[in-house]
Amino acid sequence: MPPQQVRLNQLITTKATLDLHSLLAEDSTFFGDLFPHVVSWRGNLYLEDGLHRAVRVALHQRSLLHVRVLELKD
Repeated sequence: MPPQQVRLNQLITTKATLDLHSLLAEDSTFFGDLFPHVVSWRGNLYLEDGLHRAVRVALHQRSLLHVRVLELKD
């Protein structure tokens, strides 16, 4: 999936906290994919993985994030 830009205010997070153990897990995007993973379902964009990257973008006062989007159909 090619990356695309989305606005931070369009994303719904699936995690309430940034957990260091999860961040350093083998399947985390921290060391793997450069782009956070987003699931598009029923018109909503859910940030599945990559919360640390979204936080970094927000801290730099930017509003756009490059992500990979998986479209799920009903």
